[in-house]
Amino acid sequence: MTAGELNRISMKVEPPGPKAKEILERDKKYMATTNKVMPIVAKRGQGMYVEDVDGNVYLDFQSGIAVNNTGHCHPKVVEAVRKQVGELIHFPGILLSQNLEGEVAKKLNEITPGDFEKKVYFMCSGAGAIDSAIKVARWATGRPREIAFMGAFHGKSIGALSLTASKNAYRKGFMPEMPGVVHVPYAYCYRCPYKMEYPECDVYCAKVIDEMYLEKFIPPEEVASIFVEPIQGEGGYIVPPKAWHKEVKKICEKYGILFVADEVQSGFGRTGKWFAIENFDVVPDIMVIAKGIASGMPMSACLFNEKYDIKQPGAHATTFGGNPVTCAAALATIEAMKEEKMLENATKQGEYMIGRLNEMKQKYEIVGDVRGIGLMTAIEIVKNKKSKEPDMVTRNKICMDAMKRGLLVLFCGASSIRIIPALNVTRAQIDTGLELLEKEIQENCNA
Repeated sequence: MTAGELNRISMKVEPPGPKAKEILERDKKYMATTNKVMPIVAKRGQGMYVEDVDGNVYLDFQSGIAVNNTGHCHPKVVEAVRKQVGELIHFPGILLSQNLEGEVAKKLNEITPGDFEKKVYFMCSGAGAIDSAIKVARWATGRPREIAFMGAFHGKSIGALSLTASKNAYRKGFMPEMPGVVHVPYAYCYRCPYKMEYPECDVYCAKVIDEMYLEKFIPPEEVASIFVEPIQGEGGYIVPPKAWHKEVKKICEKYGILFVADEVQSGFGRTGKWFAIENFDVVPDIMVIAKGIASGMPMSACLFNEKYDIKQPGAHATTFGGNPVTCAAALATIEAMKEEKMLENATKQGEYMIGRLNEMKQKYEIVGDVRGIGLMTAIEIVKNKKSKEPDMVTRNKICMDAMKRGLLVLFCGASSIRIIPALNVTRAQIDTGLELLEKEIQENCNA
């Protein structure tokens, strides 16, 4: 099967097939332990579909964990990468210059929120960009502490891990972590940690940061930054009230704390705007961008108000950051998203998807919550609506059985399912995917 024929689901064998099993056994012998949750060995992809080594073709509603926002192997991105590989693969921006990284920096200045000039550090991973943000905030403020949120995922390097609080397995065995980080509850309205109801709560979960934590526990004059996912990702695709973000920013401004928006998963059009924080009318001081920025090429960026620039040459940089090939991919990604109106499509198709998922919520007792903006959507699977008890076992079964039918969706949170197709997904593809997902929900609801 050629890449051009990858336009429909086709399941030849139950995964993992014989070729996949051989590869998985080899990998188990030679590769370090990771968390590969599905037994799929991919061979090629095109658009919304991916083919494995045994010839199965899946409808991909994982998008490489919100990386392939333009779909698999977008022609414009592929052509840009091919052209650049033939001209210049690497040139060390840490010491010298090449044209493309400045071009990408200029484009990011144009599409990111904030009517001020921004500076950028290019890295190769989300965690690397988070570490950059930590350094920028500490340098700019001269302060040694950070605040992050329970349920947050910011990465697994020691710096980023210190901010991460989505699974204790990530942290076990790695003490001491970077000191100075305090975690507070996120605005998870479906499971409010304070047992309140919005809007009667008056976003107490934001105000408590000032009224309790900064008043009694954390000296605010020692806090450099508050790291916030505009929509919490691995924690469960949790969408906070708009008022919550505004209140957190208000607290930052009160004490001179920098507001850092982690847009690694929520950015680059995923919510129908370039960046998710735009949905909440808040302008961050620092932004961290990765995943969708270069359509699958390893690239990330830490973007910040120019007045926070670390004016000490060599204080921060990386050998591969701003690599010409990844920069070419990023420029092509931005161009393709604009030309094909992918942000508008994400809004339109996302509203339709949320509507369909809410219909399922009304029909099935195990669908406890539906949430999301644009094509950053999720459903939460529970024992029943009254108890809201998370049902990870059923959630996992739904995801794995959907895979066997040819649909790829992804776990997150205690018992949620991420549904995150590429931003150029069609209505027909959404209908196909949701029909398969509903079959699994219905079967497990009746089990």
